[in-house]
Amino acid sequence: MEPFTVESTISRPREEVFEYLADIANHAEFTDHYRTDWHLTREDSIGAGAGARFRLKAPLSRFNWADMTFAEVQPPFRIVERGRGGKYNRIRMLGTYTLSPGAGGTTRVEYTIETVPVQPSDHLMEALGGSAWMRRKTRRAMRRLRSILEEDRDRGHRATVAGR
Repeated sequence: MEPFTVESTISRPREEVFEYLADIANHAEFTDHYRTDWHLTREDSIGAGAGARFRLKAPLSRFNWADMTFAEVQPPFRIVERGRGGKYNRIRMLGTYTLSPGAGGTTRVEYTIETVPVQPSDHLMEALGGSAWMRRKTRRAMRRLRSILEEDRDRGHRATVAGR
């Protein structure tokens, strides 16, 4: 899928937004409408190397498990996550959160996501609506992130280590 960017302006200081996003366990709260069954891949859920495995509730998807790991964490500017999903984990994913200060103490959050399908069948699934579905769900996730941080509402469940 071609990379696309979704953005939101949050009425919180950049450091506070970054602190929230740097904990991958918090991502389950604002993405649980399309990413479910979250399990952390290690006990420490903060910073570089922190990761999680989850299910994507994508339509027509038979192989819906995916994982993401924080590859780079540069406070308070950027978080880069790398992952894989799909059949045999062959579809690579790259997500980048970029935080920049806005007017009046706000924070502008940009999230760019890209997938690299390998097989023709993977390309076909994206062409048949997979990329549009992902774009819609990601936009909603950014709205939920804003409502969680600004109003402390729309909270889902935090991810935990498997078996707990």
